[in-house]
Amino acid sequence: QVQLVESGGGLVQAGGSLRLSCAASAASFAGIAMAWFRQAPGKEREFVGDISWIPSSTDYANSVKGRFTISRDNAKNAVYLQMNSLKPEDTAIYYCAAAAKIWSRPRTNINGYAGWGQGTQVTVFS
Repeated sequence: QVQLVESGGGLVQAGGSLRLSCAASAASFAGIAMAWFRQAPGKEREFVGDISWIPSSTDYANSVKGRFTISRDNAKNAVYLQMNSLKPEDTAIYYCAAAAKIWSRPRTNINGYAGWGQGTQVTVFS
C-alpha cells in the first residue's frame, strides 16, 4: 500500500488559484498511475483527474476540464493538482490516490486505488 500525504489546501476566493501537492512513499513510483478525487459534504467521492506513468497522458472530469492540471515529478515522488478559475462548487476535501498495481490505470474506478491519504480541504467562496 502506498503512503500518501496531501497538502496545499486552503480558503480562496472564486476565480482564484490553488496548487495541491501529494507526497508519495512507494517503490516503482514512476510506473504507478496517480489520481485526484474530491468529496464534498453529503456527496460521494468524485473523480477529478488522473495521470498515467506517461506524464503527458492525463484525463479530467468534465467539471474541471480547462481549469485543473495534473502533473507529476517522479524524482520527488510527487503529484500535483493546479487549480485555476476556482468555483464555489469546487469546495471539497481533495484526496490523492495511487493505483494499487503497477502499470495499471484505474481511471474513475475507486476500487483500483490504494494508499489514500487524509485529504486536504479546499474552500472556495464567492
